[in-house]
Amino acid sequence: MTNKILKVPKKLKSVTLWVHPEGRVRGSLYLREQSPDHAGPEQPLEVLNQCTPFVVIKREKPDELRFYNMRSIIRVEYEAEHEPSTDIPRQRCQIQMMDGSFITGSICEQLPPARARLLDYLNRTDECFIKIHMDEGAIYLINKAYIIHAHVNDDADDVS
Repeated sequence: MTNKILKVPKKLKSVTLWVHPEGRVRGSLYLREQSPDHAGPEQPLEVLNQCTPFVVIKREKPDELRFYNMRSIIRVEYEAEHEPSTDIPRQRCQIQMMDGSFITGSICEQLPPARARLLDYLNRTDECFIKIHMDEGAIYLINKAYIIHAHVNDDADDVS
């Protein structure tokens, strides 16, 4: 019996990590071709919100595998793939991070109507990372432990 039959098929997703204290790290996450939670491929947010203390990153320079502590990852950035338009409303928000930076984007998650506020999304206890859709088409996965404060950005036009 070979180990090949025990391997879960995965593909690489190019990402940029911001890691404390290392800084910017370019590499790729390993994503399952089929998510265990829904139809379709596994998403980066699923990997980061697993109950594992480390995540595997295939570095580009130097070309090596590294195991990053999830608690040290501040955020993960990647280009959004073409997503079909949905009726899910987008909620604009601004987040201040511990390093002083501000991130402004939109939350686009299917939430129960009675629990659809920004506070409800931030207080979900089953997830350490939240997903923010940036205006320029990027996705930011932000570690909630590095957020100082967040607020609804009412000044922006409705993008839903």
